[in-house]
Amino acid sequence: IRGMVEIGDHYADDMAKQAECRRKIWDASGFLLELVNEVLDMGKLESGEVVLEHRPFNMVKLLTGLQDVLEKQAAGRGIRILCDDIDLPHPDLIGSPIHVKRLMMNIMSNAVKYNKDNGSIVLACREIAYEDNVATFEFVCADTGIGMSQEFQQHAFEPFAQEAANARTSYAGTGLGLAIVKELVERMGGSISFTSRLGEGTTFRIQLSFRVDPSAQEDEAPTEAQTVQEHNRLQGIRLLLVEDNELNMEIAQFLLEGEGVTVMKAWNGQAAVEKFASMAPGSCDVILMDVMMPVLNGLDATKAIRAMDRPDAKTIPIFAMTANAFADDEERSREVGMNEHITKPLNIDQIVATIKKYCK
Repeated sequence: IRGMVEIGDHYADDMAKQAECRRKIWDASGFLLELVNEVLDMGKLESGEVVLEHRPFNMVKLLTGLQDVLEKQAAGRGIRILCDDIDLPHPDLIGSPIHVKRLMMNIMSNAVKYNKDNGSIVLACREIAYEDNVATFEFVCADTGIGMSQEFQQHAFEPFAQEAANARTSYAGTGLGLAIVKELVERMGGSISFTSRLGEGTTFRIQLSFRVDPSAQEDEAPTEAQTVQEHNRLQGIRLLLVEDNELNMEIAQFLLEGEGVTVMKAWNGQAAVEKFASMAPGSCDVILMDVMMPVLNGLDATKAIRAMDRPDAKTIPIFAMTANAFADDEERSREVGMNEHITKPLNIDQIVATIKKYCK
């Protein structure tokens, strides 16, 4: 990353070279982000600090969302995604969706990463057992990729294990994805197995059991007006952005204003509390709150806002905006009254979808 910045500085007047440098910096930062996330995840798993959630989620929606992400990753290399229809008898479950999503995404991303150009991936999920309100699912991911040798298969789940000497350069792999998957599957009481042939591909099978959510209700189909609204920008939304880091503030403000949001700024939690208190009720639609800040952190600032004696204090949507992406961090955010937990680096599509969910 630093090297490409130096090259960009050298070719300051060459716009084509500048664009090339930015693209390479983006790719390199994506790999760095993945590595940091996986090292932190592995550290939490090995120290026993991972906290599994027990909250409602819909397996079909979770897998469909992952499938959309996977198709975007695969499109650039001509890889075809072949999916069985995900029609599960009991899709509404109680469990830890953040961890289910993580382990599924690791397996599916590997199927793209270690595949061949113009290859294919077959995905399937089916309910294989149901007893005493507990459903067991089998998830299958089969790719036509580089595969693994018999010898390496004995070490596939070890941290930093990589068979190919060029795995980090050719495939941008960290060697931690499968280790994280195995730890998460075992924490959830499930099982994972795979078959693989060198040069031909790999098939993973994961079995997990969840308690069925008896209180789940079917979602209503969106009306035409709601569907049109999905394609509108966030014009007219008034948002209080709370962030102590100047660079983070600049980036978040740029992304939000690009979607039509009117941004009001506060540089720490105490300033946010004072600014909200000085506003007329209803003059702010949503608060995007950093968590780690001086003077007053985001959690305490949220508690102070929720405790105010004014009509919108209890109802204004407050979203945590933080690099703390673990389930226990999200639980702490919800305990103090935050509605959602948005992780850094910010994804504008996620922010737009989250704001639309609360601000009609």
